[in-house]
Amino acid sequence: MFSRKEILETIDMVEKEHFDVRTITMGISLLPCIRDDAKTTADLCYDRICKKAEKIVSVAQDLEDEFGVPIINKRVSITPASLLTSSFCGKEVVLAKALDKAAKTVGVDFLGGYSALVQKGMTSYEKSFIESIPEALAVTDRMCSSVNVGSSKAGINMDAVGLMGKIIKQTAELTKDRDGFGCAKLVVFCNAVEDNPFMAGAFHGVGEGETVINVGVSGPGVVHHALKSMKGASVEDIAETIKKTAFKITRTGQLIAKEASKRLSAEFGIVDLSLAPTPVMGDSVAHILEEIGLDSVGGHGTTAALAMLNDAVKKGGVMASSNVGGLSGAFIPVSEDIGMIRAAEKGAITLSKLEAMTCVCSVGIDMVAVPGDTPATTLSGMIADEAAIGMINNKTTAVRVIPVPGKGVGESVEFGGLLGSAPIMAVSPYGCKAFIERGGRMPAPIHSNKN
Repeated sequence: MFSRKEILETIDMVEKEHFDVRTITMGISLLPCIRDDAKTTADLCYDRICKKAEKIVSVAQDLEDEFGVPIINKRVSITPASLLTSSFCGKEVVLAKALDKAAKTVGVDFLGGYSALVQKGMTSYEKSFIESIPEALAVTDRMCSSVNVGSSKAGINMDAVGLMGKIIKQTAELTKDRDGFGCAKLVVFCNAVEDNPFMAGAFHGVGEGETVINVGVSGPGVVHHALKSMKGASVEDIAETIKKTAFKITRTGQLIAKEASKRLSAEFGIVDLSLAPTPVMGDSVAHILEEIGLDSVGGHGTTAALAMLNDAVKKGGVMASSNVGGLSGAFIPVSEDIGMIRAAEKGAITLSKLEAMTCVCSVGIDMVAVPGDTPATTLSGMIADEAAIGMINNKTTAVRVIPVPGKGVGESVEFGGLLGSAPIMAVSPYGCKAFIERGGRMPAPIHSNKN
């Protein structure tokens, strides 16, 4: 149970420091819905989601009222959809529309899992599924998509990497009336995890139970506030304060997760204690790094400060819950963090620096807007670079990049809400077309041979 002091601290975190439960995500297995034709499968998936998740929004609202902690998003994740569509290649969008309709019916903000796992090889039905992603994202509103192209055990599927550069370009073009917004709902992974509650990369892994509740907590503002009184403190003291703060945040998340699971008749999965920023002032991971002592995020020292922050958050979280999972670290999405937006606008953050930062945090090149004329092979090169970092370092990495049609460096794009806005960042003028077009599979590193 929480002590009176802890309750008062939590109230302060909510009222003054932007603390919230970022998402309650219900993972639902749709494997029982597989049939030979698209319509029957889609109808069964719709019915199952509506039945399992019908109370998720009302339960979240009840928990908000009872515990006084805002729950910002309610979401659903499903079995990777490419497993559901193998018998009706070319008609995958029928399922996509049913999934989007189900999300709207139950009232969740997003539904994740229009996904494929092709880290080692790609079947003909998986290729057909991936090729359906641009249209699927263009004709839906709340559905999100992801593709896993590599892992530390399998290596990197360079054929899939090359294909995903083209898919991102096509998605941007089909949603050009919204500045390529479809790409904000599409992420390419290496080492994707099965219990991630955050979008756009959430899916319900085949190793999960029938229905599972995963909760993502977030408190950049709480950490920032805690560090404001530590002028002149040592780095060791800073790390200890971050660790203690993460402990408090995770304790609240675990309480919400257990209650939600009980009321929704689902298993309690994990608490993801990632520091997920918003575009609101006072809720920025970048500002935490600057409070530690950087003139601006992106300057020298940024990667070291971020490594310390990420590690301290994890240490505090695992002491508070035995069910920590998902991604659990510090997110650095450019468009979703007011400090990152400002740094990108003044040139302090570049794609090269972002890539370096992703070696030590979650998740990767995230919510980055680039010129609309960026070649597909250059986008594939970004994916390959991030996948290599993930593969070699045995961590989850990802790319969520938006080539904004008709816009270039010096302009900006506005997505609104939690997705924020982003200045369009410059990409290297030096391409990698010949490398990407080689295809094949990049072998796994030697340390993958652990059995």
